[in-house]
Amino acid sequence: MLTFVQLNAEHADAAADLHRTSVALVPDYDTSIHSAAEYRAFYRDDVLQRNAVWGAFDGPDLSGFVAFSTGWVNHLYVGPSLHRQGIGSSLIKIAQSNQSELRLYTFQSNVGARAFYEKHGFIIEEMTDGERNEEKMPDITYIWMRATR
Repeated sequence: MLTFVQLNAEHADAAADLHRTSVALVPDYDTSIHSAAEYRAFYRDDVLQRNAVWGAFDGPDLSGFVAFSTGWVNHLYVGPSLHRQGIGSSLIKIAQSNQSELRLYTFQSNVGARAFYEKHGFIIEEMTDGERNEEKMPDITYIWMRATR
């Protein structure tokens, strides 16, 4: 059974490793841009300091996580062998329950992520040639807004 908890510094390495493993699935993504040590430092010194980060755990193992700040989903990763089990849906709902509007970026080539976000109510706001991201890969900005009653 999964449990959802807010992550802290002790989870930095597990989150960084999950990010690195997950992003390797993105078509045309160059995983050599950053080393494992750079990913870990990024999570310890930046992601966990500047975001609310919630993780899904199956026992002691981190199955997935979402990192969000005001108006943005900055990271959402689920272990590659755990896709399509509802973990990502549960995590994106945590972010949506805490915000009235969210934006996020994903690569145009990441068709699985695109389908996932669109299923959860995100719509395309902008498509770019990738000049603004460090990977130089064409990307998409998605937006989601809570429906008003």
